[in-house]
Amino acid sequence: MMHIEVASRSEVGQRSHNEDDFRQGTSGTQVYAVLSDGAGGHSNGAMASDIVVRTATLLLQRATVYNPAVLEASIEEANEVLNAGQEGFKSHQRMHATVVVLWLEAQEGLAMWGHVGDSRLYRVRQGVAQQLTTDDSVVQHMVDAGFIKPEEARHHPRKNQLLAAMGSEETPHVHLTREPQALIEGDAFLLCSDGWWDQLEPADIERTLLQAGNPQQWLDQMAELVAQRQVPNQDNYTAVAVWAGNPSEVTRIGP
Repeated sequence: MMHIEVASRSEVGQRSHNEDDFRQGTSGTQVYAVLSDGAGGHSNGAMASDIVVRTATLLLQRATVYNPAVLEASIEEANEVLNAGQEGFKSHQRMHATVVVLWLEAQEGLAMWGHVGDSRLYRVRQGVAQQLTTDDSVVQHMVDAGFIKPEEARHHPRKNQLLAAMGSEETPHVHLTREPQALIEGDAFLLCSDGWWDQLEPADIERTLLQAGNPQQWLDQMAELVAQRQVPNQDNYTAVAVWAGNPSEVTRIGP
């Protein structure tokens, strides 16, 4: 049985309220983490993210098998629940949210993940941070098409515009691992909203992991970096850290 440790942190930034939400927990030998960033007028973003994480979490808690179809169903059900009562609403009237889900099987040493929107999942393996998700955003599409360079994306005026989100009139495509991926002792995962990752480089994620003795320390050090950068109108920033084994003993060693 692989030892899994989870921590979380959520900050309001310079906004009036927090529209990010998350859940984490265990069910038998399985560990799950769900994070969502909501959007909508009159604080409905907070309601949207709450609906998404509660619905997806409930299905993962009740799961009797561990496979990608169950993970996909949990995200699709969260979208259907969020859309309930929004039929006929125009785009600007609707509640929307992102979602990113990490689902681990500790007994077998396996991981699966899925997402919609631009909340991200990173994995640090043997000291190297890798972004495992691809943003459903206008700017990411422009990068992929070669219209702009990756370093231009952060400051692009359309960086917050999404191409897909939970709660949209069109059913969003769920990006999903089609097969469970093997965990390696010392893998460290980071689920985070755009307010978190937008202020950090992969090198920041790697360096703070090297300095951390547990996942909560890792999050606290990254959150301190975000706060120090004092970005005007800083968005809510939220993250969940999931350690498989002990990165302080394994990840630092390198390949």
